[in-house]
Amino acid sequence: MPATRERQDVNGNAQLGGEHHDPPPKAGRTRSSDNGGYWAALALILGLLVPVLGFVAVWMGISAHDARKDANKAVAAVSSGSAMAGMDMSGGGDLQSFAGQAPSNADVLAKKHAAMDATLPPAPSGPVARVNLVLVDKTIEIAPGVRYSAWAFSGGAAAALIHVRPGQKVELTLTNKGVIPHSVDFHAARIAPNVAFKDVQPGGSIHYSFVANDAGAFMFHCGTKPVLAHIANGMYGAIIVEPRKPLPPADKNYVLVASEWYLSSPGFPKPAGLNMAKAQQQQPDWVSWNGYAGQYVTHPLTADPGDTVRFWVVDAGPSFDTAFHVVGTILNRAWVNADMTQFQRNVQTAVVPAGGGGVFDVKIDQPGLYPFVNHSFASVDLGQVGLLNVGNVKGTMSH
Repeated sequence: MPATRERQDVNGNAQLGGEHHDPPPKAGRTRSSDNGGYWAALALILGLLVPVLGFVAVWMGISAHDARKDANKAVAAVSSGSAMAGMDMSGGGDLQSFAGQAPSNADVLAKKHAAMDATLPPAPSGPVARVNLVLVDKTIEIAPGVRYSAWAFSGGAAAALIHVRPGQKVELTLTNKGVIPHSVDFHAARIAPNVAFKDVQPGGSIHYSFVANDAGAFMFHCGTKPVLAHIANGMYGAIIVEPRKPLPPADKNYVLVASEWYLSSPGFPKPAGLNMAKAQQQQPDWVSWNGYAGQYVTHPLTADPGDTVRFWVVDAGPSFDTAFHVVGTILNRAWVNADMTQFQRNVQTAVVPAGGGGVFDVKIDQPGLYPFVNHSFASVDLGQVGLLNVGNVKGTMSH
């Protein structure tokens, strides 16, 4: 059968090349009608789809605007002290206590916890002590099985201990890897705070230096408004500056940093955040030594009989004072409020104010377990208690 070709004439009618054929049957017009119906249906669908897509686009635009608005509100709220960006804030006046609430296997978790080493680290040699602090948002554990979404310096809360010698120049570099502005205020520094302690934006860093001319146990902390929230969220640490005139020798040197935790939830199974209302009304859920409630009960500090044990105590607060006391003995020497020029003898309890420090010596001859506490016993019940195990005795105790 000869091949044929279809072509269009000037009027758009189909013409067949080759043999002559009769006009196509009416069925061809039916197919054309079908195509027209197809296009009509497609046009109808598109007509319906356009307003739907338009609605989605408007909705997405509104959502993006609201997200930016909420983010701006959060940052503004941090500055005003009314709320915390990126934190789980409880509502209104909800002051529900979560004190003592922990998972059912808390005892097992307490034993598995790696207690912060309270031993005073050596001071760097040379004329300069270089300190690098990194600000991070991280989840930490503040009691057995109790997790908290903290703002913290590198190393957690409390920050890694800093020890410098008298007259050393402290070269500080602060890097902010968090999501909101932060800063660092060193109580051991004599420096213009508006210059050195200014806010560092996320992703930024600052460098400043000071000479450690004042001896004692000092606090450092984030000084960004609201300071209450930044300290309560874990942004604190201790810097120990030795006096120029050497202290009487000590066999053990331990650093203890007191702090409070104000929780928006129990902290398990999901991490808690800061309840600002509790912090403002000073109603903590946990109170700790070195950031973790009761860690030195399960993992006691140690000494041998006859050792002189020196405690460098810093109270990070943010609000409570610490009435430092060692059960079963008396403080042989007490440098109150970190005044290293003189000490008091045979003190039963010494007050360390929030934001302050003190240095205390004990010499214990008899083996045993000696609790060190904040003698404000509400704080003891909330976890601010530890044990000094003298002579490697067996067993445990609480107080």
